Amino acid sequence: MLNENIKLMRQSRGLSQEKLARELKVVRQTVSKWERGLSVPDSEMLISISAILETNVSVLLGETVRVSKIEMNEDLLAISKKLEDINLQLVQIKVSRRKKFDGY
Repeated sequence: MLNENIKLMRQSRGLSQEKLARELKVVRQTVSKWERGLSVPDSEMLISISAILETNVSVLLGETVRVSKIEMNEDLLAISKKLEDINLQLVQIKVSRRKKFDGY
């Protein structure tokens, strides 16, 4: 979901991967990996992406935006949990690929 949202929002603003990458001070391949779901941006990078794409981090992650402060805090906790889950999944994928590559 995150990868699709980054790509759709980038395209809707007429930005190329190269242009977004330059604004974020990363290489184009990094943006490509995010959009293909091969990696995820860290929380600070998500904030930068959302600023450039003129949206909320929660929207990038597929959450609906709520107005109350209590709900916003709950949203932040949910977002943190989702990022943690995504990072754990990526680690598992890398370990699995490494085992296949090493012949285990």
